[in-house]
Amino acid sequence: MTEYTFTEQKDTRSGFGQGLLELGRANPKVVALCADLTGSLKMEAFEKEFPERFFQTGIAEANMIGIAAGLATGGHIPFTGTFANFSTGRVYDQIRQSVAYSEKNVKICASHAGLTLGEDGATHQILEDIGMMKMLPHMVVINPCDYNQTRAATMAVADYDGPVYLRFGRPKVPVFTPASQEFIIGQALLLNEGSDVSIFATGHLVWEAIQAGILLEKKGISAEIINIHTIKPLDAAAVLKSVAKTGCVVTAEEHMMNGGLGDSIAQLLALSLPAPVEMVAVNDKFGESGTPAQLMEKYGLNAASIVEKAISVIQRKK
Repeated sequence: MTEYTFTEQKDTRSGFGQGLLELGRANPKVVALCADLTGSLKMEAFEKEFPERFFQTGIAEANMIGIAAGLATGGHIPFTGTFANFSTGRVYDQIRQSVAYSEKNVKICASHAGLTLGEDGATHQILEDIGMMKMLPHMVVINPCDYNQTRAATMAVADYDGPVYLRFGRPKVPVFTPASQEFIIGQALLLNEGSDVSIFATGHLVWEAIQAGILLEKKGISAEIINIHTIKPLDAAAVLKSVAKTGCVVTAEEHMMNGGLGDSIAQLLALSLPAPVEMVAVNDKFGESGTPAQLMEKYGLNAASIVEKAISVIQRKK
C-alpha cells in the first residue's frame, strides 16, 4: 500500500480562497462575486486586494448568476461563491438558462457541500448537487479532496473556457496531496495499485479510501485506489483500465447515491464492462444536525464502510 501522510489539516474552502487570490494576481480578467458569505467562502483576501473586481450581491443568488453570465459575455472570468445548496438548488433555473445553455464561461464555486456542513442541518446539507449539475449539458463538475487540490483546481478552471461547477467543503481535513501538483480536468489520479478491487473516491472520501486500503491490506486484500476529482467529464479510460484488472468496484462519495459518482461509474460499466459495484453514499435520505464526524459515522461515509463494501463486492465477483 502506497504510504500517504499529512502534517496538517485545512478546510478545502481555504484552498479555494488561496487559489482565487493567486488567480486575481495572475489574470486581470478574473472577477469574483459572493452572495453575502465572503468570510465563509474565504474570499476576503481577493476582495481586499481587488475591490474593483469583487461584487457583493447580497442574499440574491439568482441575480448573482445572472450578473456572472453578463460579465462572462463581456470577456471576464467570473467566479461565484456561496454555499452549495444556494449555488445549485436555489438558482438551478438561472444556471440552466443563463450559463449552461449558452456555454457561458462562469465558474460556480460551492462551499459547505454535503453532510460535513454539520450543525446547520438538512436544509443546508445538499446531497443532490453533483447530480443536478452533471446532468446539465456543457457543465464540468469537479470535487477535489484536500486544500492543495482545491487550490490547484481553482486555478485550473480559469484556463478552461466554459461553465464549471467546483464543489468543496467546510471542515478541516488532512492535506496529503502535493502543493506543486498539476491539476488536469478530467484526468483521474491513481493513488495505489491493486488487484482485488477498484475503489473510486471523490472529495472528502478520498482520504477515507486511503485508510480503507490500509485496513484491507491487513486482511490480505489488494485495493486499487483512484481519486476521481472530476466527475464530469469522467475519466472513462482510467475506470475501465482498473476494473478490467480487478473485476469489481466500490465507489465512495459525500453525496446522494442517486446521481453521484457511483451512478456515473455504474452507467459506464453497464455500457462497456459489466462488473459488480457497491456504493458508499447516502441512500435516499436527507441529512440532519450534528458534527461532521457524527454525521459521517451515522451515514456510513467512512473507511469502515468502504472496507465492508469491498469485502462484499469481492464475494459477488466470485
